[in-house]
Amino acid sequence: MAGWRPVLGAAAGVLLLAGCSSGSSDAPKAEGTPKKGSGASPSASASPVNEPYTLAQDRAPRTRAEAVEFVRELTVRPDYFGTGYRKRDPFESDPAEWAVLGEDCLWRREGLPGTVLASLTRMYELPAKGGKGPVYVSLTVTVHQDVVSARRDMAGSLEEPLRCPEQQLNATDRVRGLYSQADAFAGGRTVISDDDLTESGNWVADGGKAHPFDWYKFRMGPVTVAATARHGSGRTETEDSTVTTDIAKGMTFVAASIDSRGKAGDASATAEPTEPKGAGQ
Repeated sequence: MAGWRPVLGAAAGVLLLAGCSSGSSDAPKAEGTPKKGSGASPSASASPVNEPYTLAQDRAPRTRAEAVEFVRELTVRPDYFGTGYRKRDPFESDPAEWAVLGEDCLWRREGLPGTVLASLTRMYELPAKGGKGPVYVSLTVTVHQDVVSARRDMAGSLEEPLRCPEQQLNATDRVRGLYSQADAFAGGRTVISDDDLTESGNWVADGGKAHPFDWYKFRMGPVTVAATARHGSGRTETEDSTVTTDIAKGMTFVAASIDSRGKAGDASATAEPTEPKGAGQ
């Protein structure tokens, strides 16, 4: 297995910072208040300081129809992951399916099991520019029927790289040297989400050169949020570190938005994007 990459460790620091805001009203802000249709970055903290982003089970979607509405209406903008990102084509998956890692270590899309209400994957990319290859990002939000089912899904995800340290993503892409870690942020984890996992390795396309691969997964009550990032060529270690930390920060925007909707008392209602705690510091 590959060792823990420094850039993923840097992302852990970003997520700790997102969870450990002082809550001061005069703290510097990196982003302005978002407005519909604008390119502004997310703002406005959702949760009290030192409380985890979560979604109470009694406020989560209860039926497949409610869950599909929930995942479709959840705001996930390309600029959550950094400047220059855009939607890929195709952009969204079928919410009645999810990705399953087979015994042959090949990922396939299959119909949802009875314990999952909906799962939606959205695809983004940072186009190639200035001699640097594209970065591909996927963000998946899954609504489970209850907290127990979501916990089991997290446990299964932790075991996957042990079972398959090399995985085939599709006909041309594979990842290898995978290393996973639960509760990677130690004491700071509980101010980010109910549970978290991180994973790193390398991805190879068409037998070419290997590039960094990052994976994160959070659980907020019965909802899980997972993201992958396949780095492009031509970047220095510092630039790869920036990509990694930007993806991690983007995930906290999504977690904060889910948390905000739960606290509003209606998980199926449309919510404005929110800034993760401490993101402007």
